[in-house]
Amino acid sequence: MTDAVLVEKRGDITLISLNRAQAKNAVDRPTAEALADAFHAFEEDDSAKVAVFYGQHSTFCAGADLKALASGDMDRVNRLEEKGDGPMGPSRMLLTKPVIAAIEGFAVAGGMELALWCDMRVMAEDAVMGIFCRRWGVPLIDGGTVRLPRLIGLSRALDLILTGRPVKAEEAERIGLVNRVAASGKSLDVALELAQQLCEFPQTCMREDRLSAYEQFGLDLDEAMMNEFRRGRMSIASGDLIAGAGKFAAGAGRGGSFTDHGDAAAK
Repeated sequence: MTDAVLVEKRGDITLISLNRAQAKNAVDRPTAEALADAFHAFEEDDSAKVAVFYGQHSTFCAGADLKALASGDMDRVNRLEEKGDGPMGPSRMLLTKPVIAAIEGFAVAGGMELALWCDMRVMAEDAVMGIFCRRWGVPLIDGGTVRLPRLIGLSRALDLILTGRPVKAEEAERIGLVNRVAASGKSLDVALELAQQLCEFPQTCMREDRLSAYEQFGLDLDEAMMNEFRRGRMSIASGDLIAGAGKFAAGAGRGGSFTDHGDAAAK
């Protein structure tokens, strides 16, 4: 794996980061391939429960590496297929496990699309998001036109898609673009705390509920409800429900406590 993408394991959490300081973590083709490989490996690692995705050097990702495109990488773009990994790497994947983005500096253009791909986003108070590629005629082909309207609604999404304007953390949280705002330089710390919380829940139940939420897009109400029920049955079959009910009956979780509910070993 190229050193443009770094992977670190911290117990149940896998940290995946972009590491191209000279390009503000912009993604060229080798980096996109390495990023996709890293997330495929996370998906296949039974010991990994949650991934945290961030950028080294105080910036998340400046998008596609336009200098690489201008210097001849355009032939590679023209050969991209509709199926397989996305131009920015993992953007077409639907993993079975959560990914949390920790955003410092800029998450713009394709970098914003990578952030949108994640399940949750933690944004530093001085970070900036935006479809800055609007200025250069670079289209959104890593899910931006799909995920953004689903996250914040069509009207707000069109504002950002059409103008490409910068979005600061306060607005991003207000419109539902990000889930948490952290102090400058602390988004990774907050994302890791959030990831640890997710690791402590019964995993099968959480993952099946997560997938039901994604899969309901494109289904009518009856189909979505049936799919939710099928995934719920898989959760029940895993033993999560029986184990959780036993803990509750023994006194755990009283008063809405989230500190004595879990089994970190639960799969």
